[in-house]
Amino acid sequence: MNRITHLFKEKNKHVLNIYCTAGFPELNSTLEIMQSLQNNGADLIELGMPYSDPLADGTVIQESSAKAIANGMTIKVLFEQLKDFRNTIHVPVILMGYMNPVLQYGFEKFCADAAACGVDGFILPDLPEYDYENFYEPVLRKYGLTFTFLITPETSEDRIRKFDALSSGFLYAVSSSATTGSQQNTDGVEFYLKRLQSMQLKNPVLVGFGIKDKVSFDRACTYTNGAIIGTAYIQALNQGKSIEETTRSFITSITHS
Repeated sequence: MNRITHLFKEKNKHVLNIYCTAGFPELNSTLEIMQSLQNNGADLIELGMPYSDPLADGTVIQESSAKAIANGMTIKVLFEQLKDFRNTIHVPVILMGYMNPVLQYGFEKFCADAAACGVDGFILPDLPEYDYENFYEPVLRKYGLTFTFLITPETSEDRIRKFDALSSGFLYAVSSSATTGSQQNTDGVEFYLKRLQSMQLKNPVLVGFGIKDKVSFDRACTYTNGAIIGTAYIQALNQGKSIEETTRSFITSITHS
């Protein structure tokens, strides 16, 4: 059973997915951050592959990507860092990024190398559904990797159901049509999440964009299986304290009363 499937079988409420940018704040921070996230209670790790033009990301994550690229992070370097990570890290790990660098690396090679490391799946927001269905899904299936589509408050019910049918692992419910880290219209988000809950989708749903603290995490979890936090964690890492201290304090502030 895939680790993501197993996670949602064991825990289907208040699932905490933390996003971090590979190679930030230092090139060799990646594994230390992943280990610290696992040690302190993250259920799932979303590892961002830095890209020079991350369209869905707000300023904070864009800046972390720019820093990681300046540090020397590439897909090749990332896979070198991840080659033995499953010796100590057991939570599901997904890679989030954009198609341009993946295609430059070679899609099948990317899938093969990710699977060989122990990565569980991908989020690639700019991969069109037609291309996914007709060209890429068989390759992902060959290597046992999940793929997560994003939906927004503007996504029609037909398309939500289509993305639900195509996705494996979970559905990523973007809480607004803005970029990561944006402020939310809480009434509108609640209506949207209630609508998703009423659709009885095949996949678990995790909410992302604008989740930053216990209040917004708990609110998102009212109608879904959990939430994704990225910008707020990157901001915490920017404070310059030790990674372990920062991560422990951050996750405790989300999960404890």
